[in-house]
Amino acid sequence: MKTPLLTIILSFIMVSITYGQNNCSKFYPLKEGSSFEYTNYDKRGKVDGSVHYTISEVRSEGNASVATFDMKYKDKKGKDLFESSYSFSCENGLVTIDYESLFPSQMMQQYTDMGMEMDISGTDIQLPNDLGIGQQLSDANVSIAMSMGGINMNTSVNQTNRKVEKKESITTPAGTFDCYLLTEDQTTKAMGANMETSTKLWLAEGIGMIKQESYKKNGTLISRMELTHYSK
Repeated sequence: MKTPLLTIILSFIMVSITYGQNNCSKFYPLKEGSSFEYTNYDKRGKVDGSVHYTISEVRSEGNASVATFDMKYKDKKGKDLFESSYSFSCENGLVTIDYESLFPSQMMQQYTDMGMEMDISGTDIQLPNDLGIGQQLSDANVSIAMSMGGINMNTSVNQTNRKVEKKESITTPAGTFDCYLLTEDQTTKAMGANMETSTKLWLAEGIGMIKQESYKKNGTLISRMELTHYSK
């Protein structure tokens, strides 16, 4: 697989945190059977794969709402790479992601067969019901710890300086949407190396993420992800 494992996991996380339950946030109503397709583009604007999500279940557990997403990842030629599912709960505006479920089960089994142990954890991610221009949002992070044969391979991603920049209209192949633009800085630590990037994220009420762009520290575009189809 050409797509780096960390990139795949992070793409799952970024789409995951832009959803919530309709009792949790006006931005992200969930309905069983709804589907979303996001297409990934490289820095040159060429298709680099796609992610397809279907909401297979929304249920109540006490005061929390729990949603299950079925996911299919395709390469740039449209070939199926793998399928998986993940879940999160939402209560009082707080989204708690089951980070372990983000890791594709097929890959997990392969690494387990190789004797690798893995643990994925992170902070809860909170998005308020009412966003306002200039609003500062809480930091977040995710950590991936892998161990095999006495060798430890740890990766962490810290999301900081999260802010609501402005409102603007965004057009993708899925349509034109009125969005809030959120920005943040990301610091990725892996194998003793640090990489600093920044992200722009456009959110629309009732749908969630419409577009996402990632940049190097010097402002050079790395990749782009857009909503290309959805059905509710």
